[in-house]
Formats: sequence, C-alpha cells, structure tokens
Amino acid sequence: MFDNIRHDISVVLERDPAAKSKFDALISYPGVHALIYYRIANWAWENGFHTVGRFISHIGRFLSGIEIHPGAKIGKGVFFDHGMGIVIGETAEVGDNVTLYQGVTLGGTSLEGGKRHPTLEEGVIVGAGAKIIGPILVGKNARVGSNAVVVKPVMENVTVIGIPAKAIQPPKDKSQKDFCAYGMATDELPDPIARSLEGMFDMVCGLKSRVEELEQELAEREAQDIVKAHKAKKPSPKAVKPETAP
Repeated sequence: MFDNIRHDISVVLERDPAAKSKFDALISYPGVHALIYYRIANWAWENGFHTVGRFISHIGRFLSGIEIHPGAKIGKGVFFDHGMGIVIGETAEVGDNVTLYQGVTLGGTSLEGGKRHPTLEEGVIVGAGAKIIGPILVGKNARVGSNAVVVKPVMENVTVIGIPAKAIQPPKDKSQKDFCAYGMATDELPDPIARSLEGMFDMVCGLKSRVEELEQELAEREAQDIVKAHKAKKPSPKAVKPETAP
C-alpha cells in the first residue's frame, strides 16, 4: 500500500508540469489525497471491515471531492488531474498509468450484484466530464474525449468522442504513446461528426453550383424559344406592285 502511495506521488511530477516537488504533490493535490484514503479504505474493505472502509472513503470524498468506492480496484500510477467530481463505483477496475480528469464517472446501470462498472486498461486517458457506464471494457491506451458518454466497449489505441461516444480511426503508428490531454482529438484524429459535416457542406456547395449552371442553361433555352416564337409569328412583308404608266 505504501509503495503504491509513493508511486502515486511520483506520477504527479511526471504528468503535471505545475507540480514542483513530491512534497508539493503530497500536500496540495486532491488526487493524491483521494488515492491515499482509497488505499487505506481498500485495505479495510479487503480484510472484511466494510463499514470502516466505507467511512474512510466518505472522509476522503469530503476532503478531496473525489468519490472512490473502497471495493474498486485501482492500479499503480493512476493520476487524477484536478479531480473534483470524479466518481468510481464498487466494481470498477482502473489499470496502471490511467489518467482521469475532473468530473469523470465510472458508473453502473444494473441493480443486480456482480460486475456493474467499467474496466479501464493500462494507459487510458479519460477527459473532463466523460461518463463511462456499465460493465464495459476500455482497451489499453484508449482515449475518451471530454464530455463523451461511453456505453459500448472501446478497442485499444482508439479515441472516442461524442454522445453517444463514437470511435475515431486510431493513429497509424500505434507504437507512438504521446500523451493526449483531456483525451481530445488532434489534427491527425479529427472529429468524425465534424468530418461528416464538412463532407455534407462540400456536397451542398457542389449541388448549388450545378443548380446555378442548370438554371442558366434553362434561361438561355427559354430566351432562344421566345426569339424563335417571335420570328414565327411575325408577318412576312407584302410584295409591292409596280405602278403602271398612265
């Protein structure tokens, strides 16, 4: 437990340039405080002291603004950036080196026992306000964009955004493990909705140009038909009879 706590503190220095020292991370980062309370509460829960674990978890929630059920499973190197409003349910599993931003919910949808909450594998990044609901799996190094609502499994190395969350094509180079703050899409991973709207906009512009061309052609044909009709109705000049000499 204490090894995990020390590792949780060192992770802050790796992922937040605002952190100045381990002491700074220990006394001023609510994510670290929440994990410390969780480690103690989880130890009590695993050893059968359920009420004690819940009470310690409640104290941690009151002091840090982060609610973690003592029955949840959280790995090493987990980082809660800002952290306020994070909720992690009883059967949730959070793998090593996962990053969660403020307002994230790992919630359940069933009132039955058993697995009810999501599982996040190693290296997952979940943006601010995202909701991951149900006993679904979010694969290794996946990214969940801010305010996304995820209700279906997410494959490895995939970014999902939107409500409900939709997958974006993964990076071509899967070996690249660059950090993606808030799980937001980059230029290489555009928003699929925005991409669809751009395609529709291009199609509408093309159709508009074609309609204008057809209207011009139609106007020219109507003008030609009017000219032809006018010529057809115009009387031909009468032949002038020559005057006879008296």
